[in-house]
Amino acid sequence: MDEKEKFKLEDFVERMKSYRARHTELITVYVPKDLDINIITKQLESEKSTAANIKSTSTRKNVQDALESLIRVCKQMKRAPKNGVALFAGNVSQVEGQADFITEIFEPPEELNIRLYRCDQTFVIDPLEEMLEIKELYGLIVIERKEATIGLLIGKKIKVLKHIDSFVPGKVRAGGQSSQRFHRITEGLAKDFYRKIADIVKSEFFNLKNLKGILVGGPGPTKEDFLKEGQLITALQDKVLAVKDIGYADEHGLELLVESSQDILAGQEIVHEQKILERFFNMLGKEREKTAYGKADVEKALSYGAVDVLFLSKKLKKEELKQYEKLAQETSTKVELISTDLDEGMQFWNLSGIGAILRFKIN
Repeated sequence: MDEKEKFKLEDFVERMKSYRARHTELITVYVPKDLDINIITKQLESEKSTAANIKSTSTRKNVQDALESLIRVCKQMKRAPKNGVALFAGNVSQVEGQADFITEIFEPPEELNIRLYRCDQTFVIDPLEEMLEIKELYGLIVIERKEATIGLLIGKKIKVLKHIDSFVPGKVRAGGQSSQRFHRITEGLAKDFYRKIADIVKSEFFNLKNLKGILVGGPGPTKEDFLKEGQLITALQDKVLAVKDIGYADEHGLELLVESSQDILAGQEIVHEQKILERFFNMLGKEREKTAYGKADVEKALSYGAVDVLFLSKKLKKEELKQYEKLAQETSTKVELISTDLDEGMQFWNLSGIGAILRFKIN
């Protein structure tokens, strides 16, 4: 999602998290992409009938009114939006006996892959919060002579892209010329399999703009044979961050590959932060007029639309972060959040925790 969508989502999540009902009467509905909206309408009508059994008169009325509101919303939809939709309704008044009903329809910037109905004292916003997590992409390849699985690590989630069986025969113990001939044939078939996997990897990974690296795993020497014989193009070969011994080459193998590569993945985040801070500090020393730091200078640069990259320390107050992210969104400015895990991050915090690289010089 772009910065505008991200800010809109952050603002919506914060607002929905602030609501809490006096009783269990806030309705949350998540409709995944491609689901027939009529199914949700029928479910809500069924829930409305069930709600008639609620003993408390006020709670029963509030739940039924919330459900009726969402039923009307669903009936107006011909189909769920392309990414699915999140629906919220209920009485959010904190005063007993008073009504403050809200009905919210939110189309997320990313695909919803969850179907959910919940009646609780708070709205369920976890699926939307997950969309705000950093979603750097890592290519995953687990391979052995019999099979291979290709996937993506998106944030903290693994997505399986392809599973391919090789049909390469196993090794035989028979000796003699026939054994040597069989060996040559099977090795040729194995190389063909490696090249087939390399072609699939290219089609799946080559055009991914956010691909940070590739992890390769599998049992025995097959993974090394694949990297040597598969003719993987140089641009992708250079992105291989680690080669791990994994006992499986199926979907479970992808999980084991990610699990065994946590040190590599954590290191990549640190490397990214080091690089962007190194650029900022270098420009601060060599091209001072193309940088800004401190509230006054950065806010002035933002008001001129001069900020290319805005650096914000994660130690800033949440309200400040939201304020600066909103200003950045208005001028299509990229935002980088800086931790204090590194010495450079602490140095940046001590510098004010607010900095910028500028598009052009300002007076």
